[in-house]
Amino acid sequence: MDKEGHIKLNKLTKSYQEGVKTRAVLDEMDLSVKEGELIVLLGRSGSGKSTLLNLVSGIDKPDSGEVVIGGTDLAKLNEKDRTLFRRKNIGFVFQSFNLISTLTAHENVLLPLKLKGANDEETLSKAQRFLDEVGLGDRGDSYPDRLSGGEQQRVAIARALAHEPMLILADEPTGNLDYETGKTILDILKNLVRKNGRTIILATHDRDICKIADRVLEIRGGKLSEISITEEAIQ
Repeated sequence: MDKEGHIKLNKLTKSYQEGVKTRAVLDEMDLSVKEGELIVLLGRSGSGKSTLLNLVSGIDKPDSGEVVIGGTDLAKLNEKDRTLFRRKNIGFVFQSFNLISTLTAHENVLLPLKLKGANDEETLSKAQRFLDEVGLGDRGDSYPDRLSGGEQQRVAIARALAHEPMLILADEPTGNLDYETGKTILDILKNLVRKNGRTIILATHDRDICKIADRVLEIRGGKLSEISITEEAIQ
């Protein structure tokens, strides 16, 4: 894979119909992300952060433009093929954790591995390894409702990384956590992403998170602009 072109968005445009009006959310947006980069995406509520993540993940399709990940243009795929691509190549960390309540922590981490088609011996060992990595190796039999918010987010990080995706998308991953727990979660996420050589796009409105980024981008008026991390850190 060409590392310089790991992720490329070319003239990405997306609008939504609101009554009789059309609201443009993304306006011919361009972005290039190198393999292994940690990108923080800033923006106010309603600025289009989640829309952008939905397009990058293939959950939604753009009105026009390209979403190229590892050489595959998701905008050209049908819904089934986008789902298969996402299952294999993308991991998610959400604000609300999105763990399945009827599955244990270990079973939640196993899920994307099984969907990817890994065999039982491989899935069991990988799921346990990533639970160990996030410090929950002894909580694999616990259900989500027996875990704290921070512990649930640790399980979500393990689940996002276990099937070794090329890209991690994190949408406000500390939004439901207190400051100290959120800081711990960010450290775990950053360290594991670095250790496993993954690319991550992390959407947030919290400017304190910028200090962990390789690059900080702000979405405003449907466009992206790069912000100096040094300037962001002292604001």
